[in-house]
Amino acid sequence: MTEKLDLILTAYQSSFSAKVFTEKDGGDDILMQAFSITNQMKEQNKQYWGRELGKCWEKLVISVFEHHKGFQKGIKVGQDEICDLVFNNYAIDTKYRVGSGDSGTLKKFKTYGAQIIELGKEPVMLFLREDNLPAAITAMKKGGWKIITGEDSFSFIKEHSGFNLEEYLKSNKAKYTVS
Repeated sequence: MTEKLDLILTAYQSSFSAKVFTEKDGGDDILMQAFSITNQMKEQNKQYWGRELGKCWEKLVISVFEHHKGFQKGIKVGQDEICDLVFNNYAIDTKYRVGSGDSGTLKKFKTYGAQIIELGKEPVMLFLREDNLPAAITAMKKGGWKIITGEDSFSFIKEHSGFNLEEYLKSNKAKYTVS
């Protein structure tokens, strides 16, 4: 399994290396450390880094679960994918962090959670970071989502998959340095 995770990180290393921005400051996390992404780099274009790190987080989590009995691809309702994966009774969506409080985004969170519950699954949101917009977290909770952040996300992953993704990322600190 770690070979596939290595491939994901290598692909993102190449993608990140191709980007160039200007300087500022911000917060650090374990995924940023794998790529040696500095706060200054991230602050230059938060939207880009948030989107790309979020997609990387999603792919890593899916890869950890996909070889286990009980794994299913995300649930689609019409054109919308309302979660990233299903594992046993959990409908899991992954987010690097949530910073958008626009009404359309908040409505989606509520709607998707309710749809998942109607399908007999428990909606779980796994956040890598803990610095999320409180209004978005409240909207998710109103939609029935169980919110899990930071260290607790890694604990959930390890408990349910048997794989310690946190230790894996720590052991790969600066291995995929963005040039």
